[in-house]
Amino acid sequence: MGRERRVVATIFWGLVALLLIVPIGLWASLALWFRIPGPEWLRGIMAALSCCVSLTTVAALSTDRRWRALAIFVPALAALLVWWSTIKPPTVADWSPDVARQVTGVVEGNLLTLKNVRDFDWTSRTEYKERWVTETYDLSKLRELDVFLAYWAGPEMTHLIISFGFEDGRFLAWSAEVRSRKGGEFSPVADLFRSNPLVIIASEERDVVRLRSNIRGEDVQLYRLSTPPDVARAILLQFVEESNALAARPRFYNSITTNCTTAVVKLVRAAGGRLPFDWRLIVNGFLPSYLYDHGIVDTRISLEELRARSRISERARQADDSPDFSRIIREGVPSPLAPTPP
Repeated sequence: MGRERRVVATIFWGLVALLLIVPIGLWASLALWFRIPGPEWLRGIMAALSCCVSLTTVAALSTDRRWRALAIFVPALAALLVWWSTIKPPTVADWSPDVARQVTGVVEGNLLTLKNVRDFDWTSRTEYKERWVTETYDLSKLRELDVFLAYWAGPEMTHLIISFGFEDGRFLAWSAEVRSRKGGEFSPVADLFRSNPLVIIASEERDVVRLRSNIRGEDVQLYRLSTPPDVARAILLQFVEESNALAARPRFYNSITTNCTTAVVKLVRAAGGRLPFDWRLIVNGFLPSYLYDHGIVDTRISLEELRARSRISERARQADDSPDFSRIIREGVPSPLAPTPP
């Protein structure tokens, strides 16, 4: 009986180490490395110290010193969590100009007025003509909802941009992004640890889409959706509400829980749209097959043909900064709202 108890205890404490102490210790070390203010050597020492405490606790779990080790580990973790709770998103910083402003909106009847709509004229990644404008849109003229997928890191990961089309040919694109500082670099790992706030950009497609297709050279794909106008309107109003909330109370961007895709999914669901959970909402490079499987895009053709005809980068380069940019990039892109060919 005594031997069986020892075996059970060994398994139990092994699981505690594997499922609790090791992941928590790793998180704590990375949190200290990325968020402790000060020079790199200080952050390194604090992260290494945290790692040593965790490893010592893991080693002690198989001995009689386990409770003494836990008596150090648990209060240290509690102190870390108290410090972590004090980290708030900055409201003022030397932001990168392209994410320096958060769009806000006001709705009066059918008229939506947006302040700080981005309309940059890009000539390179670092050269552009900065322009922020105030625009008014007639919600009764809203007709369609499209999705752009910009593949920037291989076939598994993409940046999602959602765009609302109006009867008069205007398109309004929305993009949830990292609000980085001047000179800052995007780091998916660092942004798991409260490094940068979230910002929602409302923009002309000639700005936000052209930046990725023409300036950054990304593979941009456009998928036209079967969303009814009333649902598209509800989703748009959710974007406005969320943007106003962010302007009033900033939140951190998170590479897993609060990114370009999860932010859009949350807003679509809040507006009553149906988006069943699927692993492709996380590994978002596979979103085209998700949209196809749920009949949100044109399923009258194969997925392979749909993807081929949805690639718009070449047409975007041909259109460049044309006022007809949005119309040109949609030429030949299948739409589920279009009549069935005879």
